[in-house]
Amino acid sequence: MQTSDSKQGEKVAYLGPDGSYSSLAAEKLCPEMQKMPCKTFAAAVAALLQGDAEAAVLPVENTLQGAVTQNLDLLYANPDLFAVREYMLPIEHRLIAREGTRLSEIRRVFSHEQAILQCSKFLAEKLPDAQIIATDSTMQSVSRIREAGDAGIVGSHVRADGLSFVGENIADERSNFTHFLLVRKGKESLPSHSARVFFAAGCPHEPGALLKMLQILAVYDLNMTKIESRPIKNAPGTYCFFIEFEGDVGEKRVRFALERLSEYTYNFQLLGCY
Repeated sequence: MQTSDSKQGEKVAYLGPDGSYSSLAAEKLCPEMQKMPCKTFAAAVAALLQGDAEAAVLPVENTLQGAVTQNLDLLYANPDLFAVREYMLPIEHRLIAREGTRLSEIRRVFSHEQAILQCSKFLAEKLPDAQIIATDSTMQSVSRIREAGDAGIVGSHVRADGLSFVGENIADERSNFTHFLLVRKGKESLPSHSARVFFAAGCPHEPGALLKMLQILAVYDLNMTKIESRPIKNAPGTYCFFIEFEGDVGEKRVRFALERLSEYTYNFQLLGCY
């Protein structure tokens, strides 16, 4: 396996436009790559699969709202994609509106649904009568601010002519981070060594199946750091488990554990090493 270092001239796809949280993560993960903002996460993945980009940046978990299930599904549905690097982006949500707007004057709030969910307590308590409208990204909400009383939820890094912040951080929790993954195409893109390994699999339909799967990690002394379940489409009552654990993919015990896991589970899929 080769290293996943970025190269000049390569493109990285992400949920745009510029100024979105995904664009910040893309800049941190691969500052030397050309940026390709996309309208949706699915479009960013499609750009990678079609060869229009060499990498894509996807958020997979937020400390307040949990897993970004859409992107877990995208990774699982495309077995030729692998996460090769990670980045934890601190998130600070702010209300932005036309200069001079007071909080009491806000009647419509625009933002990405994840940002709306992460500020739900503030919105319910401070703006209970405001209309909440979901947009494709936090940055897209800026273009929707056309009238007095319009506002958007954006990052504290955003600047726009004629607009200013209303108040301070409005996130329900001040300690708010989003876990981003840098994804590439082809197993050859995986690094030779890693700090964490990410996989997905279904359990056999038998008593204690999940426990047996997790015991494989315990046998090889591997510490699980994340687990998330998702229903399997077109198979009611069955679930796929997304699991991350600490481990160097270059170590024999990690490779043996992955082999055992692939033998015991069904639809086993290595999602990444980083």
